[in-house]
Amino acid sequence: MTPGVSVAPPAAGQGVHSRLPSLTGMRFLAALLVFLFHSSRTDPPLSLFRGSTAHWYSTVFSQAGWVGVSFFFLLSGFVLTWVANPLDTPRLFWRRRIAKLYPNHVVMFAVTMALLTTAATWRQWLPNLFLVQTWFPTAHLDTVFSIDQPSWSLSCEIVFYLCFPLLYRRVVKIAPDRLWVWAGIVVAAVFAVAAVAQLALPSSPMTPSPGGPRFLASQWQVWVVYALPPVRLLEFVLGMLMARIVQSGRWIRLPLLPAGLLTIGAYAAASRASWSFATVAVCLVPLALLIASAAVADLRGRRSPFRGPVALWLGEVSFAFYLVHGPVLGYLRGKIGFGVTFGPLAGSAVLLFALAVSVLLAWHLHTAVETPMMRRWSKPSTGARTPPAPGLVVGAPDALAFSGTPRNAAVPRTEG
Repeated sequence: MTPGVSVAPPAAGQGVHSRLPSLTGMRFLAALLVFLFHSSRTDPPLSLFRGSTAHWYSTVFSQAGWVGVSFFFLLSGFVLTWVANPLDTPRLFWRRRIAKLYPNHVVMFAVTMALLTTAATWRQWLPNLFLVQTWFPTAHLDTVFSIDQPSWSLSCEIVFYLCFPLLYRRVVKIAPDRLWVWAGIVVAAVFAVAAVAQLALPSSPMTPSPGGPRFLASQWQVWVVYALPPVRLLEFVLGMLMARIVQSGRWIRLPLLPAGLLTIGAYAAASRASWSFATVAVCLVPLALLIASAAVADLRGRRSPFRGPVALWLGEVSFAFYLVHGPVLGYLRGKIGFGVTFGPLAGSAVLLFALAVSVLLAWHLHTAVETPMMRRWSKPSTGARTPPAPGLVVGAPDALAFSGTPRNAAVPRTEG
């Protein structure tokens, strides 16, 4: 295999281009896709539009949430591998991850229970509180997608974090000229899961959808392809491999713009694929290439639309936004009335209002809960071995923060 152009990151501190600000900025775009996905729902009727506008809006964004979550899972693996510190310990790593993820989750769990969830049983709220809900494929998946629905992905993230120290030791031992081969194997595994789900798992009864009228799949197909943590771990591992590909100088010559166009094309193609393949498999490779292309663009100092101060600020509050937007949409829709719909202009105005409120509340959650809790709990106790330098954060729905930088490697940029 012919090696790609070398883009291994320079040592930390060798200028802004040793950082990856675009990955921070892209986080909010992925979270926004999830917002648009949920705001297009017709079951329950969260969509604010009527008639042909409602149909168009639901059609265009019917897959946006799936793409956003897949992007987050890939980015988690990429960023954690990029900033991994060989002097770090699993215990310190897990402590930082819990300090970053769990406080925001608990706050939004309590808010959602108080404002929106009146009929939740203990079989729903208890697994949700402890982020193990994706291990319970109950009828209609009403445990998996319970309470604050986006929190189901955090249940997968917990598994990723538990596995990362072991996975990292394995991934860094892969020879550079075998990295693309292993990436191909992981992609093939994702397609194999989709094929098995479609051909071997029961196709009925159909299950209600958390994003549209229905999943065009059964309860078991949805659980295995979309929610089961070991299956979604494949995306995380692919993200790890992409980080190693960039670090080892094996990246192909694919600029950011073509990678973005390839992703848009895959999104369009997914609308014509069967549900089992459309959910993850069809967009998987383009998304992985897009993340690596954005990283390479930053390393080389090329143009990127995701580096501006606004994009970086939005990226910093993206985890809070991801958890906040669902309750905001549900509460607002309830106050308006689930049977009330609007024309294009009025509906767009209400939707923009919901978006602005979600961003504002996300900012407050980020500054009042997420940041102070990280400062208080992410550091080891006095006398514990500390990684060389604090690092950043980008990544998954929880805005992945990782203290510590790798030796002779760059840190993705963060603001604030």
